[in-house]
Amino acid sequence: MSNSSFPNQVSYESFPPTGVVAYFSMEIAINPAMPTYSGGLGVLAGDTLRSAADLGTPLVAFTLLHRKGYFRQHLDKDGAQTEDSQPWTPANFCTEESPRITVTVEDRTVTIRAWRYNLVGRAGHIIPIYLLDTDLPENSTWDRGLTDHLYGGDSNYRLQQEIVLGMGGTRMLNALNYRVNVYHMNEGHAALLTLALLEAQLGGGPLNKVTDVDVKAVREKCVFTTHTPVPAGHDRFSIEQSTRILGAERTARLQALGCCHDNMLNMTYVALHFSRYVNGVALQHGNVSRAMFPEYQIDAITNGVHAPTWVSEPFQNLLDKNIPHWRRDNLYLRNAIEIPLPEIIAAHAQAKESLLAEVATRTGLVMNPKVLTLGFARRAATYKRADLLFTDPERLLEIAHAAGGLQILYAGKAHPQDEPGKALIHSVIEKAKKYSGIDLRVVYLENYDWELGALLTAGADVWVNTPRRPYEASGTSGMKAALNGVPSLSILDGWWIEGCLENYTGWAIEDGVDDTTEATSLYEKLEKSVVPLYLKSPEAWGNLMRTTIAYNGSFFNTNRMVKQYIRNAYYPVDLTESAPVEEPAAVAH
Repeated sequence: MSNSSFPNQVSYESFPPTGVVAYFSMEIAINPAMPTYSGGLGVLAGDTLRSAADLGTPLVAFTLLHRKGYFRQHLDKDGAQTEDSQPWTPANFCTEESPRITVTVEDRTVTIRAWRYNLVGRAGHIIPIYLLDTDLPENSTWDRGLTDHLYGGDSNYRLQQEIVLGMGGTRMLNALNYRVNVYHMNEGHAALLTLALLEAQLGGGPLNKVTDVDVKAVREKCVFTTHTPVPAGHDRFSIEQSTRILGAERTARLQALGCCHDNMLNMTYVALHFSRYVNGVALQHGNVSRAMFPEYQIDAITNGVHAPTWVSEPFQNLLDKNIPHWRRDNLYLRNAIEIPLPEIIAAHAQAKESLLAEVATRTGLVMNPKVLTLGFARRAATYKRADLLFTDPERLLEIAHAAGGLQILYAGKAHPQDEPGKALIHSVIEKAKKYSGIDLRVVYLENYDWELGALLTAGADVWVNTPRRPYEASGTSGMKAALNGVPSLSILDGWWIEGCLENYTGWAIEDGVDDTTEATSLYEKLEKSVVPLYLKSPEAWGNLMRTTIAYNGSFFNTNRMVKQYIRNAYYPVDLTESAPVEEPAAVAH
């Protein structure tokens, strides 16, 4: 790999000049036209890489190709979800690389190629993203499909995909002649890269000869970000599966190293055991993760979003006019506190108009731009409680009447195998049909994706989030809303614990003993805080939007987040006391 991968430029920090960070994620939202992501994890990964490119970080990324995408959602009039695949053509976006590497899956040799996508930062710095692909004629029909579906198939399919990602990605790095300083596992799906590193450390020798020195050598290269606050969310495979698919010798070694619990190979424990640095994705999630894994030291770096991607066009124009350097350094968004209120109000009105125009195009419903509009869009998982707003429908109708009307826009996909999630969508749509009328209008928009998410987070008046604590690791949709001046009305979980300044960035739904008490708090905040401010004081509402951008937009972004990873995870040294080093470059072996 030539040094042209990383053009010479002024970068954010001085880095060691001899290698790169290799970032691994099962999904990455790279381009709106490439269905290589399902939701929050993939969007976060894409935003991370966009900020890394903007900051000139020497980094390369690996994921799977997902040739048939995640899925396109269809909702019938009764709210039943069905799915279609999303085939796409890699050659329209990526360049095929020449190297071929192999991995062993169930004693079969599987050949892998890589497609390269160049993600270009604001100053021209390139982050190469390599999408691994097994659709090659030398592979069996089954193996050719291993990189077809994101989160498709059963756990056997998942484990085989994780071999391709972790072990295949590590070998592809070598085939592409990268020298790597740090391997970053974004969630446990890529944990088997540590096994590939361990085998390389042994030089092909038997795994039963592993020493503590070998494990330490691997650990010094690896960092791990965990995103899951509940044990059931971590990838686990039976010992039988692991022995059959990964191999008996590898499984025995991982068992001996403490990576198996409850007679299951646990990918989170694999990543934890082999990482010198581990972090959760919000302050609260760090606390939850330390309670789950008390034998490990776990830090916290709160998530963010890529500001230039998620700020709507009207606000981009406004920020470019008033804060010229906001794209280079998102901390300048603090200066939004001085933007004239009429300009803030006008920019949001344009974003809301764009959103409601899209609603009309999709549904034929013409909604009122003057009516208070709530947004709720996220994966349709039961713990996110999309139906909490309907706990007391009569109370909701009373609030809507007092407000002179209330509009609620929903969106979100349930995983094809998540029947409770599908039932939740059905329930929300049934209630929307039952209670929508003159004062209350509720719409569930199908096929929630990058582009719809951008419209919703910019155009809603209030962003609602109602997870059951402590299951929200971070959440990022509210951060996107904040960049557009949209305050949140949310349960105090995930990022909102850090982001909630009552009446300045939004409102906290008070913790309760059950759904009913939390729904009561939600109604009270709507009735006593949100609606009166929206109706009676446009200027005060404009100031709320302005402080939301200044306080939360300036912090909850991946510009800040990537800098924290550099300082704390990748190169945790006091750079102010170290000798100057050369500009970074991708260096061949």
